Amino acid sequence: MKNKQLLGIAILAVVIGAGVVYSGLQPNSWYQMSLSQSAHHDSAGKTTVAKTAYVSNDPATQAYDKVKASVVTVQNLQKKASLSQGAEAFLNQNNSQNNDNLQTASEGSGVVYKISDGYAYIITNNHVVDGSAAIQLINDDGQKIQAEVIGTDTGKDLAIVKAKTDILKTAATFGAVDKLKAGQSVLAIGSPLGSAYASTMTSGIISSPRRELSSQDTGGTALTTIQTDAAINPGNSGGALVNLDGQVIGINSAKISASSDGTSVEGIGFAIPADIVQNFINQIEK
Repeated sequence: MKNKQLLGIAILAVVIGAGVVYSGLQPNSWYQMSLSQSAHHDSAGKTTVAKTAYVSNDPATQAYDKVKASVVTVQNLQKKASLSQGAEAFLNQNNSQNNDNLQTASEGSGVVYKISDGYAYIITNNHVVDGSAAIQLINDDGQKIQAEVIGTDTGKDLAIVKAKTDILKTAATFGAVDKLKAGQSVLAIGSPLGSAYASTMTSGIISSPRRELSSQDTGGTALTTIQTDAAINPGNSGGALVNLDGQVIGINSAKISASSDGTSVEGIGFAIPADIVQNFINQIEK
């Protein structure tokens, strides 16, 4: 008798459940109406885009945006080697202001540090402009500007280039270097491998706030530098080493790619500290 009662209850439950499911599937059922209200889409099936702009708060991006317009490619133009001596002398005499007989011997980087009276003043490395017959700058928009060297220091590996132009409108600011610490984040901005990679930024840290390089290390004069592991490659020379406030704390100058015994090396780059750069600028501008 008890088994019959349980069987009857089970059958009744099945019938009730089937009825609920059937009624829920009907077009005007409470379930279908609720489902329709919870699915938010328009009748045309178009995606709705929120009108909220995204603004990056990344400090590296903000620092880069402050400095990039101040960093230029510096092209070292020299006489074409294919000219004979007689032809070269003739061109020099009759075409001294014409750059048609010049070609790009090398490319580096430079930083606009001052704009005054229609002139832009750019700091770079001496080895970037060394031996040049003329200097050409390329800004971050690819515009070309003629310039001239107005001062150099081979010992400090620094040079100043001056250009009469209204194309360069932004000057970088120098930051203090007396409180730099190892581990501090820095950015290197320049033109590694030349103008094809202009405005390239790499990031890293300060490996040593003050590293003394011997004349044996540099192959020339001893230098006081900031050591960094931010990638510095040929063409970065003369570019900016920047802190996360967007201030120039050094001018990128060199790297070690191999030890004296030929061991390959990564992440050992050097920049001339901003205080040494500013002292050089003050001496030239006296």
